[in-house]
Amino acid sequence: MTVLFTERLRLEPLSERHLDGLHAMNSRPEVMRYISGEPETREQTAEMIARVQRCWAAWGTSWWALIELQSGRLAGAGAVQHLRREAAPPTDLETLRSNPLELGWRLHPDFWRRGLASEAAERMTAFAFNDLSAAELLAVRHPDNVASGRVMDRLGMQFRGLEPWYGMSLATHSLTKAAWQRAGAAEH
Repeated sequence: MTVLFTERLRLEPLSERHLDGLHAMNSRPEVMRYISGEPETREQTAEMIARVQRCWAAWGTSWWALIELQSGRLAGAGAVQHLRREAAPPTDLETLRSNPLELGWRLHPDFWRRGLASEAAERMTAFAFNDLSAAELLAVRHPDNVASGRVMDRLGMQFRGLEPWYGMSLATHSLTKAAWQRAGAAEH
């Protein structure tokens, strides 16, 4: 399992040791507003961690805990994972392997408006394109989640429209490896 670093974050594959910090974030209504609409119970957070660990084993990627280096606190979570059409995760993760890779993130409100989502998303994008050899990455959001839309715009993602993912109609954005490489070349 891969640990990644940015200037201010350490991205660690989610494990049981992140349960308290992850639950402190996922139990907040404002965090889950555009994700499930409901705060998670501790049991749901523990189930998420167990599912994530199966994904890491199956795919070599999934959700990371975003640990702020300065404080050591869990600032959020971010993922490169296979999208799914259905609301509930399948028992057989191999059925998702043919679906596109998704870039995702969420932050604890204590860490909002600091640029950490963009910082983590940039590092996870590089991981997807360089380490996983992805040709394209998608990111999905509730249509009202403007803040996530801004992160997607900063990454250079293009809006594709509303598409059915996770049992909902979600704003879907995409970034190809070629466009990402062109943008990187333009920055130097």
